[in-house]
Amino acid sequence: MSHTESDALDVERIRGDFAILEREFDGTPLVYLDNAATSQTPEPVIDSISHYYRHYNANVHRGLHQLSQEASIAYEEAHDRVAEFIGASGREEVVFTKNTTESMNTVAYAWGLAELGEGDEIVLTEMEHHAALVTWQQIAKKTGATVKYIEVDDEGYLDMDHARDLVTDDTAMVSVVHVSNTLGTINPVGELADIAHEHDSLIFVDGAQSVPHMPVDVAEIDADFFAFSGHKMCGPTGVGVLYGKEHLLDAMQPYLYGGMMIEKVTFEDSTWHELPWKFEAGTPPISEGIALAEACDYLDSIGMERVERHGESLAEYAYDRLSEFDDIDILGPPGDDRAALVSFNLETVHAHDVSEILNANGVAVRAGDHCTQPLHDKLGVPASARASFYIYNTREEVDVMVEALEEARELFA
Repeated sequence: MSHTESDALDVERIRGDFAILEREFDGTPLVYLDNAATSQTPEPVIDSISHYYRHYNANVHRGLHQLSQEASIAYEEAHDRVAEFIGASGREEVVFTKNTTESMNTVAYAWGLAELGEGDEIVLTEMEHHAALVTWQQIAKKTGATVKYIEVDDEGYLDMDHARDLVTDDTAMVSVVHVSNTLGTINPVGELADIAHEHDSLIFVDGAQSVPHMPVDVAEIDADFFAFSGHKMCGPTGVGVLYGKEHLLDAMQPYLYGGMMIEKVTFEDSTWHELPWKFEAGTPPISEGIALAEACDYLDSIGMERVERHGESLAEYAYDRLSEFDDIDILGPPGDDRAALVSFNLETVHAHDVSEILNANGVAVRAGDHCTQPLHDKLGVPASARASFYIYNTREEVDVMVEALEEARELFA
């Protein structure tokens, strides 16, 4: 894909917000290409955490004193900001969790255990992250439901004809990853939502790799549930988001109980707080949620369309550079049709060895199955190396990685 000069980010200015990128290892500069696992955190987000602990650290929704009121307002407004960022109708549809995995489990246990039974079907894809695959697999075992998988074709795309055949009136839930963390495939989640809803099924979209990298509007997608993590989008660890349509969340019973999520408790029974608090039992991720809202501000100040173009441009460049070598196998779609990551294998060299050589050259990538073991089994590879890009990465860093791969090739020749 080609882009105009106006599309370009001021990467050097952005890099100035990330002190960790100044690190060197024995004089070798850090090249951080493991953003699909965790992005780095800019100074404004770090400052928001520090400001909370220095100025109004208190528990929320529990105290009448000034600090608690300030913390409560900031925490509630963080829900509003995240709702705005993803196109939700309001804070009632935004539950703060620990991460995408916990968001998935919240729906699986609070909705799945109550609604699924013998004869019901859960439709996943062969490219699902373990957060979805394992969770729904285990819920199916508990409820007697059946799990089916939409096939992935040889280029790394979903077989949409198979999807249309697989989703039937017996399908209760379609759970699909928005962007594959291994293949870089951007799935047509809006189309999948239409297919699901034609059969009165719900759809859960795993947005862990999409929300950090592209504009996302959950209402436009028509997702019933949507999940993502703060630590992949310039936010802190320890906070994730579960979006759910208000009428669905309202009908669901919580599966974590305790303080904060109750309205009235007697010795005989309890009633639940209003949304979203009934799903946020105990002391929630207060500073983390406030910092996540700051991360939304930070990304919006750059512009999500420009974030998307920058990441896809780097992925295409990396794909083209890696394609220069006959002994490198790249997983997933062509370079001009993928999100901001490239997974690959160097023939005769295990991905872990590739990662070690790259690390010796200051390049941080991920090696392994990327929590997609069944997908790697289908592809016939035990593991892959993955370079994933973000707003502070450059083409020069891709070149450094390619040069290090040449060293790996020579070492294992």
